[in-house]
Amino acid sequence: MRINLAQYGVISAQGAEAEKFLQGQLTCDVTQLADGQSTLAAHCDPKGKINSLFRLIRHDRQQFYLLVRQNLLADTLAQLKKYAVFSDISFTLPDWPIIGIAGENAPQTAAHLTLTLPTQPTRYILLNPAEPDCQCDTPAAYWDIQDIRAGIPLLSPQSRLEFIPQALNLPQLEQAVSFTKGCYIGQETIARAKYRGINKRAMFTFRAATAVTPDIGAEIEMRLESGWRKTGFILSAVNFDGVLWLQVVLNNQLPAEAEFRLPHSETGLEAYPLPYAPQ
Repeated sequence: MRINLAQYGVISAQGAEAEKFLQGQLTCDVTQLADGQSTLAAHCDPKGKINSLFRLIRHDRQQFYLLVRQNLLADTLAQLKKYAVFSDISFTLPDWPIIGIAGENAPQTAAHLTLTLPTQPTRYILLNPAEPDCQCDTPAAYWDIQDIRAGIPLLSPQSRLEFIPQALNLPQLEQAVSFTKGCYIGQETIARAKYRGINKRAMFTFRAATAVTPDIGAEIEMRLESGWRKTGFILSAVNFDGVLWLQVVLNNQLPAEAEFRLPHSETGLEAYPLPYAPQ
């Protein structure tokens, strides 16, 4: 199946100091990324809070692409430009269609196309496709659901500058966070959270059969002996075919038997197991 990933845009970063600049800005180790490879990466503020989250794609030493959600595109570009004033790097916004290829036949389909980027064994991203009239037969929300099931956080303007990478499980994903690369924006806070164990939050996934879609930044409710108490921060909410999928940032020491529901509702939330263990 092919999906028009209209929820994403591309930032092109190019220049003689592109690698050096990005290495000093992002949470991932840019120097360890081979040509043609990609990884999730975050750009944080000096306090270690995530300003933007995207897929960093390395074309070569002087050319990188950032695949960013459209609602974060302007802020991401503005923050990068702010720090790039004295570096030999420039940024453009290519007007490329972005296509997702998913399903069991995805590897065979991607093999016949150019500029394909594997994200999982059955999912690929096609940038600047050779077929501009690519027929897409699946809603964009399907791709977001697959990211949620894979434990990939979906950042939004409402959750910018709210969380350090550990609270969104980023160290467990690809090469998103390096603790050995040296200095970058926010590195001191992020390293302290790891080595002193001061991070107390993690991202969890839930689903429920309902037509409701709660607001980003809203809370859910957890059952206590005395009743229900609001807790958490809804990071993303996608309703697809009558099934609500939520990513919620909660205390990372939850009891296994904890019960949750949507606020002021009888709709219970079923915990969905992630492919890794939140830390």
